[in-house]
Amino acid sequence: MRLRKYLVPLALLVASLGAHAKGTGYVFVSSEKDHVVTVFEPGSLKKVKEIQTSERPRAMKFSADHSKLYVACGDDDAIDVIDVASLTVEKSIAIGDDPDRFDISPDGKYLYASNEDEGLLTIYDLGADEVVAEIEVGEEPEGVLVSPDNQRVYVTSEVANIVHVVDASSRELVANIVVGNRPRRFALTPDQKQLWVTNEVGGTVTIIDPASNQVVGEIEFKPKGFRAEDVTPVGMVMTRDGATAYVTLGGANHFAVVDVPTREVKQYVLVGKRAWGVALSPDERTLYVTNGKSDDMSVIDTGSLKVVRSVPAGRVPHDVVVDN
Repeated sequence: MRLRKYLVPLALLVASLGAHAKGTGYVFVSSEKDHVVTVFEPGSLKKVKEIQTSERPRAMKFSADHSKLYVACGDDDAIDVIDVASLTVEKSIAIGDDPDRFDISPDGKYLYASNEDEGLLTIYDLGADEVVAEIEVGEEPEGVLVSPDNQRVYVTSEVANIVHVVDASSRELVANIVVGNRPRRFALTPDQKQLWVTNEVGGTVTIIDPASNQVVGEIEFKPKGFRAEDVTPVGMVMTRDGATAYVTLGGANHFAVVDVPTREVKQYVLVGKRAWGVALSPDERTLYVTNGKSDDMSVIDTGSLKVVRSVPAGRVPHDVVVDN
């Protein structure tokens, strides 16, 4: 009887620790020059830890259960895998020359990475721990997005100004869509009817209908006081209801607030120098923007659209993601 008395509290303790390990709310920022991923507490944004990674960490992506954080490290030709519970790098995946961005299939089986120097989309089997295919795409591929139904993989080619569409089953190119100048990253509307693509040099977002692979719209960004060549949209995130998109404008040192249904730019908000990465907090009340040339992260209240603070984030902060 005495043993049973202590078994129940012990089980509760283990369960509570497991629950605490998930949904930490931690904010993760990759620093290209420091070769670290910095971890910040939610709310206070107190620095929790700097995780040493392979060289030049940039793009980051959580596994579906958020137990792992994958980090593309271009100068070491690797994707590091961070254990979120312990905040340590548990292994590095050899993924080919200069992995830029990547995505993970919805079933968690495959990682798709763009190899910028080789003009390839590399497919990595996470279970078998090996590269299983390489698909030739246009020069300097960057953005990668797997459709939620696991049927298509989209890849941007910065030099060709094309979005490539790859059939995930056959691993063959099925369409090439001409977009704006130097396409970078993707966002898919929650209803999956619009695929948005930022065009860094074009200063625009191209909107694609995934059902037809046709361009159906374009959004231009023209913040006051900046030359066209300074307006370089790259990062993008949408609210869960599909009402609002936030687009970072790079050299224009602003992000744009876009009404998704009307495709109208509602406001430009000044942040740091070379606004690049962007992410929302789990409750969508806070927006985080990394500024690569001012070495900080702007923290924005989405209700007022005011910058409430600026946090040092290492040398050349690139991406930001939030555990939820």
